[in-house]
Amino acid sequence: MEINLSVKLGRLELKTPVLVASGTFGYGEEYAKLIDLNKLGGIVVKGTSLKPKRGNPPPRLAEVPCGLLNAIGLENIGVEKFIKEKLPFLKRFDTKIIVNIFGFTVEEYAILAEKLDNVGIDALEINVSCPNIEAGGKSFGTDPEMVSKITKAVREKTNLPLFVKLPPQVTDIVILAKAAVSSGADGVSLINSFPAMAIDIHTRKPKLGNVTGGLSGPCLKPIALKMVWEVVKTLSIPVMGIGGIMTAEDALEYLIAGAKAIQIGTANFLNPFTAIEVTEGIKNYLKNYNLKDINNLINSLKVEEN
Repeated sequence: MEINLSVKLGRLELKTPVLVASGTFGYGEEYAKLIDLNKLGGIVVKGTSLKPKRGNPPPRLAEVPCGLLNAIGLENIGVEKFIKEKLPFLKRFDTKIIVNIFGFTVEEYAILAEKLDNVGIDALEINVSCPNIEAGGKSFGTDPEMVSKITKAVREKTNLPLFVKLPPQVTDIVILAKAAVSSGADGVSLINSFPAMAIDIHTRKPKLGNVTGGLSGPCLKPIALKMVWEVVKTLSIPVMGIGGIMTAEDALEYLIAGAKAIQIGTANFLNPFTAIEVTEGIKNYLKNYNLKDINNLINSLKVEEN
């Protein structure tokens, strides 16, 4: 049976709904010798800033029950080097290239969007979890007004499809998603890692050099899944689901909840073949349930009315 795995997220068309998440797949080059990048729906490259960023002091990673803490500190080579040194390699493959961008002022986001507008990428993912240095370090992503300002500023500088990656530490994720889409975003990515920490009881020191970091992995899935479902049922907008996807079953939960696509993150560190295996698993599921088109599965959650 011929299976259709292609999906549309607004103006962004993907041949499969399985992508790899920013910060877990480098620039693609790092995994190219292990897996066929042509089999991916898309690659979301690591967070990119205007200037190169060194990141946080080590240790940067710490395993915790059912998850991983990271405090990489958004280390990256900067947008100019990315365009010159990394993008040509990515263009050799038949997969969508999505660049995750971050800044510390609204202007920085706008400049990044302008620089990336006509270089041959397929979409932008806006990371709004950074501190706003003009407002005392408060995170952009927890304030609907700032999410709206950043999205508008980026939209004015590019016609590329835009997806805003939202943080989970908020009272109502729907309000943030609405602010993003009403300001020009094509959809949202849900969710970013959750702020957390761990302590070594023998040294009485934090397990991360930065003290705190972002929690990701299987423990995040139930939280992310709920937020995806809430946004889809309330706003009916394109959503990429992120958080704790280790298997095809995990990915299928997100798709059934309404996500049009999913991103695999932490699992890439454990098993570089996860994205390929998840894609095959989704395909086998559709065959087993006699579904020819993945779009017939997306947003098919059966909820009984009370």
